[in-house]
Amino acid sequence: MEIQRYDALGVSSGKEEVHKAIENLDKGLFPKAFCKVLPDLLNNDDEFVNLIHADTAGTKTSLAYLYWKETGDLSVWEGIAQDALVMNLDDLACVGCCDQIIISSTIGRNKHLIPGNVIESIINGTQKFISKMKDHGITIISGGGETADVGDIVRTIDVGITAFSRMRKSDLLINNISAGDLIIGLASYGQSSYEDKYNSGIGSNGLTAARHDLLDKHYANFTESYAPETAKEHIYTGPWSLSDIWTDRDMQFKVGDLLLSPTRTYLPVLKEVLASHKAGISGIIHCTGGAQSKVKKFISRVRIIKDQLFELPPLFKLLEKYSLCSPQELYQVYNMGHRLEIYAKENVVEQIFRICKVYNIDARIIGRVEPGSTEEVIVKSHLGEFKY
Repeated sequence: MEIQRYDALGVSSGKEEVHKAIENLDKGLFPKAFCKVLPDLLNNDDEFVNLIHADTAGTKTSLAYLYWKETGDLSVWEGIAQDALVMNLDDLACVGCCDQIIISSTIGRNKHLIPGNVIESIINGTQKFISKMKDHGITIISGGGETADVGDIVRTIDVGITAFSRMRKSDLLINNISAGDLIIGLASYGQSSYEDKYNSGIGSNGLTAARHDLLDKHYANFTESYAPETAKEHIYTGPWSLSDIWTDRDMQFKVGDLLLSPTRTYLPVLKEVLASHKAGISGIIHCTGGAQSKVKKFISRVRIIKDQLFELPPLFKLLEKYSLCSPQELYQVYNMGHRLEIYAKENVVEQIFRICKVYNIDARIIGRVEPGSTEEVIVKSHLGEFKY
């Protein structure tokens, strides 16, 4: 079998080896929940549960490093702080936790290359995001964290967040995706009412492939930006510089801005949707690792049909044209236009659309759930039909 592009770069979209390593571990109180739900160990109260989640901005930090070295613009690191936060917070939101969250950061840096003002920018970015969410009635409290100088391990910088919350068990949303459900996709791109500028929709997944597929060979001079074990023919194979302009439908975008758009949070939208329509929702899926095949981990004996996807936004058209991923792999690596799915009954669909419109986030029915003898995800797009 031909080695997939993502594997050749030393990463995995599905994290198969990780899932195999943990397959015998306790799955928590609700195995089909989007994140692990634990008993309330703090007060031993059966009416409450504890939630804890950890994730990082991934290799988007390497891309930010290149951008910062090329432009001197420290503000790019504020976006990295948001990336790390949202990768945790929006996972928690998928089980109904949209408020009262404590976070702690873990930053590992190579002090030879990453000075203190970069750390300061990341911390400022964290506080700005927390303040913005407070404006929307969402309380996130920072418990500080740890910054370690680990240059013998980390080539540039790694930025991670751990998030914790306690909530009533009755308020949980546990995935029970069923035949007959409609799939509402929430766009990952555009400019929501709580974003300061256009968002490309890239999120924090697939950045290793995106960086190497789009950027040109001169970035290989930054040897600290990639693993030395990676074969040279796979490193920076694209035609673009970060400052180059990509034009789509008479709109112009700087390639670096597209690749480094901060991961959009759906917290304000989901808080309102769940407050009003939780009874009509069967599940919520954050299309992160595994992208459009992510939902397969959270279903039982149903077939997911996604055949009305969003038209590709500009960045994903760029990736479609220059990526070395196969078409099937593209939908496993990138969200390709929508990063959140709400599985809902027909009677609440229009109400959810109205809420999304208030926040200026495009939403549409992108598919449906059918009966199945096993778990299957089928994606139908202009690139073909793909089964996962």
